[in-house]
Amino acid sequence: MKFFLCVIGMVMIVEGLPYFGFPENMKAMMQKVLEMPEGTLRKFGFVLMVLGLILVYMGNS
Repeated sequence: MKFFLCVIGMVMIVEGLPYFGFPENMKAMMQKVLEMPEGTLRKFGFVLMVLGLILVYMGNS
């Protein structure tokens, strides 16, 4: 459980860095994301999940 909490904390830090460092750019990027088709967002999300699964697999090997 400690490892899980550590991983969640690290994800939150990495996710928060762009918003803290470049808030103007993040607003512009979010506007572009809102304009993207849902299919594109789905494909992007799927690719990220697969890459994350591969990283977890490699980390546990």
